[in-house]
Amino acid sequence: MPSPLRSALYMPASNARAIAKARSLACDAVILDLEDAVAPEEKARARDQAVAAVREGGFGHRRLVVRVNGADTPWHAEDLAALASVAPDAVLFPKVADAAGLHAARAALGDRGPAVWAMIETCAAILDLGALARAAAPTGTSALVFGGNDLAKEMRCTPGAARTPLLPALTLTICAARAGNMIALDGVSNAIDDAEALAVECAQGAAMGFDGKTLIHPAQIAAANAAFAPDAATLEWARAVIAAFADPAADGRGAIRLGSAMVERLHLAEAERLVAIAGSSAPVRSLGTGLPFATRPASHDPE
Repeated sequence: MPSPLRSALYMPASNARAIAKARSLACDAVILDLEDAVAPEEKARARDQAVAAVREGGFGHRRLVVRVNGADTPWHAEDLAALASVAPDAVLFPKVADAAGLHAARAALGDRGPAVWAMIETCAAILDLGALARAAAPTGTSALVFGGNDLAKEMRCTPGAARTPLLPALTLTICAARAGNMIALDGVSNAIDDAEALAVECAQGAAMGFDGKTLIHPAQIAAANAAFAPDAATLEWARAVIAAFADPAADGRGAIRLGSAMVERLHLAEAERLVAIAGSSAPVRSLGTGLPFATRPASHDPE
């Protein structure tokens, strides 16, 4: 089962100290950014430093991703040519508008190149999410990354703390990711110094079904890791489900009784996913009472 992706931290590839620091942070992925976080005059140096960082490695369990400049910029081709000689875990493409963009990304990286991650940050992308999901497997696209800031700008909306105008787009992005067997990462929160606002947005993303959140500052990592990890009650339920289906009495059965509730093998798959997340480096949350399914078992003894 793939490792969790609760927190994916953008780091400007133009900042060598930031790259070095990323190797010791508690995030699940590091995204070396060649795009928004890098000024035009710094693009070439950032590219060279990203390539050097990928070659040097040392990021441990963290997935290493490089976000390239968009296809409509003068740096895009050089970014891809430079990355062709190294092997990050994935290359993140901004402003992917349709399935043709995914196919172009795969062609640029080669059939045996790194995975494609796609930014969902335009109105065109939202309207073509079905095609993007269908193109995921043939193009090796493994993640959709929501880009709320750019989408809000294009929509001319004001998201506010609740992100109300963006909720349909957020939901559709998750649906497309699940349909295409991809990771779904929530967009960044601009609240660097407002811990409460960050926690609320992380909790919202987790409740909607995102796997994790993209971040713009190391101070945001702990909140994301906490929000996208199962709480203690949920983890207890998950372990009970796994134990119940491991009982020889459950062999060949699609559904079994667990306390006062019935659980099926689809619950087992979810339970295994939750335990895998809890097995990562971040602690399990001690607060919260919600289980991933509506019925909480009164007892964990299988019958």
